[in-house]
Amino acid sequence: METKHDMFCPGQSRDFNGRTFLSGGDDASRVSIYEPDTDSWVVAPQMNLLRGYQASTTISDGRTFIIGGSWLNNPADRGGKNAEIFDETTNTWTLLPGCPVAPMLTNDNAGIYRADNHGWIFAWSNSSIFQAGPSAAMNWYSALGSGSVTPAGTRASSDSMCGVAVLYDAAAGKIFTAGGAPSYENAPATNSAHLITITSPSTPPTVATLPSMTYARSFANGVVLPDGKIFIIGGQPYPVTFTDTNAVMQPELWDTVSNTFTVLPAHKIPRCYHSTALLLLDGTVFTAGGGLCGNCATNHLNAEIYSPGYLFNADGTAATRPVITYLSSSMVGVGGTLNIVTDSPVVKFSLIRYGSATHTVDTDQRRLAFDSAAGTVNTITVPGDPGVALPGYWMLFAINGNGVPSVAKTVKITVGGGY
Repeated sequence: METKHDMFCPGQSRDFNGRTFLSGGDDASRVSIYEPDTDSWVVAPQMNLLRGYQASTTISDGRTFIIGGSWLNNPADRGGKNAEIFDETTNTWTLLPGCPVAPMLTNDNAGIYRADNHGWIFAWSNSSIFQAGPSAAMNWYSALGSGSVTPAGTRASSDSMCGVAVLYDAAAGKIFTAGGAPSYENAPATNSAHLITITSPSTPPTVATLPSMTYARSFANGVVLPDGKIFIIGGQPYPVTFTDTNAVMQPELWDTVSNTFTVLPAHKIPRCYHSTALLLLDGTVFTAGGGLCGNCATNHLNAEIYSPGYLFNADGTAATRPVITYLSSSMVGVGGTLNIVTDSPVVKFSLIRYGSATHTVDTDQRRLAFDSAAGTVNTITVPGDPGVALPGYWMLFAINGNGVPSVAKTVKITVGGGY
């Protein structure tokens, strides 16, 4: 179907059935849904408010929560982009007056046009949403009833627009954040990093300052790997849209155990504004794009693949990978179990939800760790909270004692318990 929707710079997230939900952008009221099963598009009802660069996430009850989005051509249309929510069962949008955008605004040098862009929002328990940034202020939102908001303290001393935020250990509520800048552009980026730990909705999180990255960067992307380490790629130390000036060409890897950053080999193409990065089923990372500015020189209509060190032996040869030879089901409910057989002994498993990265933000990406495996026959139990094990499609990796992951199997987590 032709949706007649100019999707440039929309909000983006995946629903419980793996459908990609694209809202606003250049056509600021339109909403389109991509159906992967039929490789087709569906036109959804229009939002109540015009939006561009808003944050979007599927929440624990299956609805889609959206907030922010003043990236609009007409100044009269900017501001007041409070939350609204889409219910697929009724096919309707509802404004949430109790979820104002004001508490999460940054102090951007471009004003409201940029101040409510690209919220770092994470679906959590009982229809709640944790807003980790990019503002220094953090907040808990609830989509129950007409909505509500509870302040959650501060993450840092300044805003971090276009930084990265990754929920790398969902069961433990661990969120890694790094980089960004006080303003969307024309401001120096930071190399600072933080670890946020969330628990129950409305409860203030704990925040720990991590060692800094080697490079200050904004417009970067962050990807959690099967072993829980976080791959950070691209960006600029002084962000300016549609430029590659002083592009950071060396990725970094944060080790969650040693709490250290390692500088990795350089990529060939600058990956700055409008770039993207996603984990693939084989444990590599797809990184692409940048630019998208007509015929300018910074358009990068190409991609590169990063192969992490866990895929190689010390001498550079390919590591032997475990193989998942049996999986009891490709579908499991929250709280349900999966029986797994591998061709060689493994020591852990991880489930990583399929991502939807856009403009440094990926509200779908999250990882569940299962660290007590042994031998070739194992059973794992999915957390029973749909705010933690957010239903949808996930990649299941088996990892051996050398840290080498299998090629993943796709598993759909559903709302119902058991299989």
